[in-house]
This record gives sequence, structure tokens and C-alpha cells, in this order.
Amino acid sequence: MFSAHLRKIPAYILLMMFLMSCVSAQEMSAGSEKLTIPGGTPVSLRLAENVSSAHAKVGDPMDFVVVKDVRVEGFTVIPAGTIARGSVTRVNGKRFLGIGGNVAFKLDSVDLVNGDRVGLRARMDVKGRSRTKLMAAAMIATGVIFLPAAPVFLLTRGHDSTVVKTTEITAQIEGNVSLAYAGLLSSQEDSSQLSEMMQYLPPRVFTGEGREGDMLNLVFVAQPEDLQAAFARAGWVKTDKWKLAFVWHLMRHGTSDAQLPMARFYLFGRVQDYSYALPDPNAIMSRRHHLRIWKTDYTIDGTPVWAGAATHDVAIEIAKRGRIINHRIDPEVDAERDFIGANLTETASVTRQEYVHGVEPIFEAKTSAGESYHSDSRILLLDLQPTTSAKTAGPAATSEIVKAIVLPVASAPDSSPGSVGTRQ
Repeated sequence: MFSAHLRKIPAYILLMMFLMSCVSAQEMSAGSEKLTIPGGTPVSLRLAENVSSAHAKVGDPMDFVVVKDVRVEGFTVIPAGTIARGSVTRVNGKRFLGIGGNVAFKLDSVDLVNGDRVGLRARMDVKGRSRTKLMAAAMIATGVIFLPAAPVFLLTRGHDSTVVKTTEITAQIEGNVSLAYAGLLSSQEDSSQLSEMMQYLPPRVFTGEGREGDMLNLVFVAQPEDLQAAFARAGWVKTDKWKLAFVWHLMRHGTSDAQLPMARFYLFGRVQDYSYALPDPNAIMSRRHHLRIWKTDYTIDGTPVWAGAATHDVAIEIAKRGRIINHRIDPEVDAERDFIGANLTETASVTRQEYVHGVEPIFEAKTSAGESYHSDSRILLLDLQPTTSAKTAGPAATSEIVKAIVLPVASAPDSSPGSVGTRQ
């Protein structure tokens, strides 16, 4: 009976019903396809604000910024710029016996591109500098003069611990995570990470206490050995690190010490990788071109990218803001930027030079000591790769935020007393 009725149904209706069932099955199949994000997938993050042991409490929230797209199978699953969440897990204030403070924190979660939240796995422990050696030296010196007073120095406290803004940490996604393919945008990793780097390059460096200081005004593209060789050819010297032995070194060399240490500044949560100086032969201690350089986590065609902060010391000040010695700088920091570009070009170290722009321009700012400097906000990129290995990019490969320029012939910045500011 049923088959007899079925024969009466027109063939085209049966065909339509068959096609609709096929389309419905395909849609269900497509909707059920999932992309698996493997557990342990790395996520590059930077701290959004300073956190200090002097004020932080256990459980306080911490925000981090994703600074590189997270890609899986050619799809972006976590876009750069996404905010990840963390929290403080332990706080110890500075203590007697010269012991410094301590802050520990962990990463908690981050949102995927579709809004789903996934867990993250990462921890960090940051300790403040201790004063134990200084305390011991003071006790010994006091004991020689008046022994009963020596125990007073046991009350010496260490430094607070500050997790400085821009501190970098790599977290891992907690466990395997499934994500529907629907709505995902395919993306491919560019061999040049310059554009991505400039989107998230901090505009300024920080003191260990988290105060903003000098602006970043130089970017270098170079292998470590090429970077060091370029500055050596131009006559620059690496400066000493701060340590107790330096005091004896300074007493021996006096004002002829070309390797006078620089103050330590922080970027990405660490002090500079290189400190270079080009002293004035007539006033080595008081006047010098100087530069701090940090390695970034970005590359261009596999070559590391470095960020630098350059200023020109023109005089020494005593007891500024509690410090024993401070250098005054020329507030025209652009002149120092261009001086370094011309200086390295003269020794045939530069194969390409361009001005690039960050997303947070600096026109007027203050040093960590509170004195003003000014800039046109441009950052000079210098490619220091040897000519034989330098990559020559065509117009299509040039970053949209980069504008090529020809540097003017630079001379040493004006160091007259009437054109200086103050730095720490």
C-alpha cells in the first residue's frame, strides 16, 4: 500500500527531498568539525602595570597583554592584544637583615578568538634586591671603630620587590582545547615581525622601582656578533657593571675611566643586555654618548631585533633626588639618535636605515629624575647585517608603518650648557 502511494509522488519532489537531506547532513558535519589547540601551546605575554611588594596583596588581579598572535594549523586562535588574567599568589615585604621583598604570581586564563575562556599555566617569582652585603660591610667598618654599635645595622631592610610593567612571561594553554572551525580566520606567519613588534613596543624604559625614564629611539636588526662588531668599529666601549669592585677601579682610574657604569634600566622585565658609551676625550667622566640595548623576542627573516634608548650625557650633577651622581643630558634626544645612525654608517656597518613609528608617540617626557626632554617621536631602525647576508626587501615586503628616509649628515649634538636637561 505504502509503495503504491510512493509511486504517485512526482519524481522531482523526491529529488528535492533527497538533496535537502544531503545538504542538512553536510551542514551538521561541518558544524561538528573542531580545531584542537594542543595543551602546552605557548602564549607570549607582557605585564600591563607595575606590581610592588609594598602595596600588593595575595589574590590581587593582574592583567597581561598577548603580544603575538597564537596560531594553530594556520588559524589565529588568540589575537595579539587580547588581555589575559593572572593573580598575585605570595607577597613578602622588605625585611630586616637586609632581606628584600618578594612577589609571586601566576597566570589564570585568556579568551580565545570566539570568546571562550581557557586556562593558562605559568608562574613567576620576583625578588627585591637585598642589602645583606652592604649591611655586613657597615657592621665590619663600625666594629673597627666602636664595636657595640655594630648590631644596629642588623635592622637594615632590603628593597621592595617590583614586577615592572612590560615584564615578559610565556604561558602555556592548560590541556587540549577544542574550537569550532566556523568563523575562524586563516593567517600565515610573516617572515618579518617588525609591524607586530612596533604595535607592542613600549615607548619608554623603567627604573627598578617602575618609574618611566628614557624613550626608546633606536631599533637594530643584527645577530649579536654583528651588533657588537659594529659598535667596536665605531670606537664605542662596553661599560662596567655596578659592583663593589668598581669603587676600587674608579679610585685607580679617576676621571679617565671610560667604562664608568650606567644606571640600570628595565625593559621586558630585565636590565639592558648591552651598555655602550662613546666618551668625550676631553671630559670622559662628564660627557659621553651612551646607549642601552635590549634584545626583543621578534625577528626579521630570522635575524634578531633589538631596541635601544640613547641619550647624550653633557655634565655631572651631585646629590640629585637622593643619588650620589647624576648625569645631565641634552634634551634634544633626536640629535643623539641621528648621531648614532651617522656614526655607525661612517664605519660601513649600516646596510639599511629607516624611521619607524610606535603606537604611543613621545613628544614631551621626563627622565626618571624628573627633567624634561623632547622628540619628534620617530624611532631609527638600523640594519647591521653584513652586506653579503643582508636581506633586500622589495616594496611589497615593506611594513606599512615604516617610511624609508635618507639621514642627513649628522654632527655631534650641541653640548653647550644652555641646552641641557637632567637625567638620572
